[in-house]
Amino acid sequence: MVLGAVDPLEGSLVILPGSLLVALGAFLGRSRWLVLLMWAFILVAIGVGALFGLSALGGVGGRTGRSMWWLLVVLPYPAGWIVGLVGAVLRLKDASRARVQAGQPGAATGPS
Repeated sequence: MVLGAVDPLEGSLVILPGSLLVALGAFLGRSRWLVLLMWAFILVAIGVGALFGLSALGGVGGRTGRSMWWLLVVLPYPAGWIVGLVGAVLRLKDASRARVQAGQPGAATGPS
């Protein structure tokens, strides 16, 4: 999801499936952050759809006849991206904590 942030339009083809995979991982892992990550995916999907729609219509500003205010319909895209990144970090943090508590091989057990 982070790599797609370099170019918002073409990067959306990486961010959208990335947010779906994070939400799917939370579902399969029965994470408490599932609802947050599902909302992040929904927001990204809505924003990416609006971004592609506006791009297909010729964009905004300039001689298009659409004011820059039309970019507000794309706002769910960056909002969902940020929520998805925060949710992914929280999910990884919980998974790491659970692994340490379970004492599985390969887990960090503290100072020797």
